[in-house]
Amino acid sequence: MSDTTTGKYIFYHYNPSSAAAIIFVVLFGLSSLYHVFQLTHHRTWYFIPFVIGGIFECVGYAGREISSTESPNWSTGPYIMQSLTILLAPAFFAASIYMVLGRIIRITDGESCSIVKATWLTKIFVFGDVLSFLAQSSGGGMLAKAKNQKDKDLGEHIITGGLGIQILFFGFFIICAGIFHYRIRQVPTTAATTLTVPWERQLLVLYFASILIMIRSIFRIAEYVMGSDGFLLSHEIYLYIFDATLMFITMLVFNLWHPSRVVSKRLLKYGTQTRGQSEEYTLEEQPHQKR
Repeated sequence: MSDTTTGKYIFYHYNPSSAAAIIFVVLFGLSSLYHVFQLTHHRTWYFIPFVIGGIFECVGYAGREISSTESPNWSTGPYIMQSLTILLAPAFFAASIYMVLGRIIRITDGESCSIVKATWLTKIFVFGDVLSFLAQSSGGGMLAKAKNQKDKDLGEHIITGGLGIQILFFGFFIICAGIFHYRIRQVPTTAATTLTVPWERQLLVLYFASILIMIRSIFRIAEYVMGSDGFLLSHEIYLYIFDATLMFITMLVFNLWHPSRVVSKRLLKYGTQTRGQSEEYTLEEQPHQKR
């Protein structure tokens, strides 16, 4: 951001809060550590991107804490650190969320209820996620290194485009999930009615998390549309309300309702051999147990 009175390039239109940054470093750190435990304990490797997103959030708010100690002479390193990692973290959350839906469709034998084949669903949405990630990261890098108004505007436009891609794919994802859910409730498959795992509850968790990420992305677009001197980028509190808080809630709900309760490696591998049987075949079983 450039100061129109001095022509000096500045990073913030406020003094970053040290207390707020530390609080969210701790919150994201605790949630991420528990996600690492859940990931390794239940072997839900498809949730690795989600854990990476949590680590990005921790690093990002640590960068903001460093910036808070430098006011008003902020250095480039911490600013770039917080700008990129906080911006990109939700893209990693989205990747795992997309993969969970594909696995729910598989364990319920519900591919006929989905408007996109399960084999293509994850690929399509992860492709959109990668495209969004690349746009946001390139725009964020350009914005962080901008030396003039033209470069800053270009970086903001690229980030806005990347966020738009994210919203577009997330919107389509919610539509796909909703149609699948409606159809399988109207004409349930044998697997859907005999599974003992709470797959339908996990779908509701996916809806909730997706909506939170959508709201956050819309907020981010509004930030960049209003510009660096706009109301949102000039007031730190909105970052913590519409980004930090929403993304922490997203991590927390998956701590509480982890997909390992539903999407089991054993269930995916053996299919109907485990359906309708006891919950010993969910991923809540100990990894070292052999049956």
